[in-house]
Amino acid sequence: MMYDNECWWITGASSGIGSALARELGTRGARVILSGRDETRLGEVAAEISTNTLTLPFDVRDDDAMVAATARAIEWASSHSGGIDGFVANAGVSQRSQATNTSMQVYRDIIDIDLTAQIAATQTLLPHLIERGSGKLLFISSIAGKVGVPMRTAYCAAKFGLAGYADALRGELSQSGIGVHVIYPGSVATDVSRNALTGAGKKRGVSDKIIDNGIPAGEAAKTMLDAVALNQREIVVARGMEEAMGEMRRTPDQLFDQVAGMVADGYMEKMEASE
Repeated sequence: MMYDNECWWITGASSGIGSALARELGTRGARVILSGRDETRLGEVAAEISTNTLTLPFDVRDDDAMVAATARAIEWASSHSGGIDGFVANAGVSQRSQATNTSMQVYRDIIDIDLTAQIAATQTLLPHLIERGSGKLLFISSIAGKVGVPMRTAYCAAKFGLAGYADALRGELSQSGIGVHVIYPGSVATDVSRNALTGAGKKRGVSDKIIDNGIPAGEAAKTMLDAVALNQREIVVARGMEEAMGEMRRTPDQLFDQVAGMVADGYMEKMEASE
């Protein structure tokens, strides 16, 4: 069975979707590496998982810490299952403010955490996965990564960007044995709204009713992992209007296949040869 005896690494694993995925992976027999900034909360999540775990606390914006964490994660995973079988780029922060009331520092912070840091972590891990010739990359985007949602201009920019990076990377890796999956959650019952940044960069501190009444995080995690096991490349996890919006903007599988076909036909080699 997929996940059994595999080793998965999750950023943003101390709460919300990240911690729910960690628990569900443990239930399915996977070893789990948990990363985030809060070492205490990571330890609490690890204590709830019956399989082997490793906690690697660090700030995803700290490149040196991220490189060191990657080396440690590979070392630990290699001693248990031969290497890292899956990586979940999940760390992130949301926003609740109008564009006209939002400082540029908030844009920089959200894009740095939600997009640039996730790309940096993936780029650092890629050589290991390519050498193994296998693995799964999961990018946690959002319905707000498909549809521009008011009060979330910075968040939408980051989540659209993360999906674009992942889709392009999927094409490049299509002959490598590495799967790339983009997950688009709608409202999931987490602290995402409470932890969102205001236009001044402060933590909002209150939640939204739509979030509080959203899909339970554990249920969302099960849906995500079931879809990955079925090799679905684009995974919408939402209900009602949010699900309809996500499905309306879904990328046809034929287009993903067309891009993979271009790579198989030597597109990248031809581009590089012409430089």
